Amino acid sequence: MSMESAPEGAPIGQNSPHLRVLAQYVKELSFKNPSAAGITRAYEIQPMIDMGVEVKSRPMGENGDAFEVDLRINVQAKRDDFEMFNIDLTYSGIFQFMNVQAGDIEPLLWVECPRLLFPFSRQILAEITREGGYPPLLINPIDFTPLYLAELRDREARVEAPLGDAPFGDPSNR
Repeated sequence: MSMESAPEGAPIGQNSPHLRVLAQYVKELSFKNPSAAGITRAYEIQPMIDMGVEVKSRPMGENGDAFEVDLRINVQAKRDDFEMFNIDLTYSGIFQFMNVQAGDIEPLLWVECPRLLFPFSRQILAEITREGGYPPLLINPIDFTPLYLAELRDREARVEAPLGDAPFGDPSNR
C-alpha cells in the first residue's frame, strides 16, 4: 500500500488512499512527584528511567469509518529505591481512513497513527517533567512497527494455545 502525500495545495485524488486526523487530545494525564521536596539533591545521580508504551484502538461513528487511537506512555524515574516521579499519559486521536483497503487499516492504526501522535506526547512529557522541577524528559522517537509485530505474534500464540494453556487471569481462559 502506498500512502503518498500530494504536493502542498494540490487536491487529493478521489480514489487515492488517505488518512485524516479529525482530532487529537490528552485523554488522561497523571504526574506523581513524591520527591519534590528533595529535588535539590536530584541532580547528583543519574536516575533509572523505566518506560512502557501501549497502543489501543477502537472504531467510532455509525459506520465505523473513524477510529480512536490511544497512545499510552508510562514513565517511572527512580534513584536506587527512591521514586522521583511517575507519569501516566494517554494521548488520543480520532482518525478517518478513506479509500484504504480493509487489510491495510490495522497496520495504519498500530504504526502510522501512533507515529503521528508521538511528537505531541513527547512534548507533554517534556513540559510536565520541567514543571515538576526536573530537566525536561526527552524521549527518542519510537518505531511502532516492532510493537505491532509483537502484538501479531501474541495474537497468533493465543489462537494456537489450547484453552487449558492460557495464562491464569487471561480472559480467553473463561
